[in-house]
Amino acid sequence: MLKGQTAIVTGASRGIGKEIAVKLAQQGMKLTLIGSSEEIYQSAEDLKKLGYADVLPIQADISDEAEIKDAVEKTLQKYKQLDLLVNNAGVGFFKRVDETTLDEWRKVFEVNVQGVFLGSKAVMPHMKERKSGTIITISSDVARYTIPNGSAYTATKYAVQGFSGSLAQEVREYGIRVGTINPGMVDTFFAESKQGLEEKRDWLKVEDIANAVVYMASAPKHMMIDEIVLHPFVQNYPIA
Repeated sequence: MLKGQTAIVTGASRGIGKEIAVKLAQQGMKLTLIGSSEEIYQSAEDLKKLGYADVLPIQADISDEAEIKDAVEKTLQKYKQLDLLVNNAGVGFFKRVDETTLDEWRKVFEVNVQGVFLGSKAVMPHMKERKSGTIITISSDVARYTIPNGSAYTATKYAVQGFSGSLAQEVREYGIRVGTINPGMVDTFFAESKQGLEEKRDWLKVEDIANAVVYMASAPKHMMIDEIVLHPFVQNYPIA
């Protein structure tokens, strides 16, 4: 169902974003990969070595409106259409409120919230014109409850959930679908951690999140999946 379509994946240099790119490529999608560092070019090369030729890497700051608009324009120049945006890029840190600096607070909001806003806004004209498209944001289970020492990160995920819900109502008349995927603990590089640590053995894997993206993006046109929440079996979490 996704074969021949085009997707933009942000934060695609490694971890969840890179695995999302792999899974979408396996579905036959053409890809633009956006990352904040030169590592994004290696990510694209890795996909090409797997046999996926239609991959466009772009190094860009997703919190910069001009850069994200330019990335969308380059995607349309190369592929002529855009069917899916995956807002995956995100950052996080965990500190008490009285230990959090204003710069830290601003940075996490710039990437996690402003980046989602700017990316979604940038693809809107094309998707509205075609009366088709899907926007998926990788959020977090803390969009549904709170945790100590995570005020900034948790606040961004509540913001993303509210933004996505409002956006979904605004664009449904254009045939555009908007949803969020809210995972619990994932074995990845989040918050300066490493992937593959022994203590993360029973956590969700990056392919679990990527498979959820494929499922949401592949839903038939008459179906809208607003939200997917998934956790590792070992995680005990509050139920909203």
